[in-house]
Amino acid sequence: MAILNIVQKGDETLRKRCKEVKEINDRVLEILDDMKDTLYSSGNGVGLAAPQVGILKRLVVIDVGEGLLELINPVIVEQEGEQNEVEGCLSIPGVYGRVKRPARVVVEYTDRNGKKKRKEGTGLLAICFCHELDHLDGILFEDKVNEFVEIEKE
Repeated sequence: MAILNIVQKGDETLRKRCKEVKEINDRVLEILDDMKDTLYSSGNGVGLAAPQVGILKRLVVIDVGEGLLELINPVIVEQEGEQNEVEGCLSIPGVYGRVKRPARVVVEYTDRNGKKKRKEGTGLLAICFCHELDHLDGILFEDKVNEFVEIEKE
């Protein structure tokens, strides 16, 4: 396992659309493992998308305190409601803003074993699904911010 460098705002990788994963092979599993290690080593992140570590593949790891989710080729298939919460991003440190997102999201994806799965998220998990899947299409949260906010560091 390795801790990867997190790409920062201004790197063109963050603005590119990622390619679908055609085959789950050892390299894809290694990337997922490295992304997990990178997420956990970040200290305060709850999600990480492959372009944030310079890899243009449709891969995401998320842990909002309910255990690790590894998503290969995730797609939002349902969404409803609305929430307007403060978000940040490991690729844009120190910047926070309110973003309007769905209150409930259902994502379909493939797991590391090649099994098709479906997961519903509300609250923080719904936000995380939307935020990380946006990364796969070259969209940053600040593109959708309706109000930037200051966060006090303790």
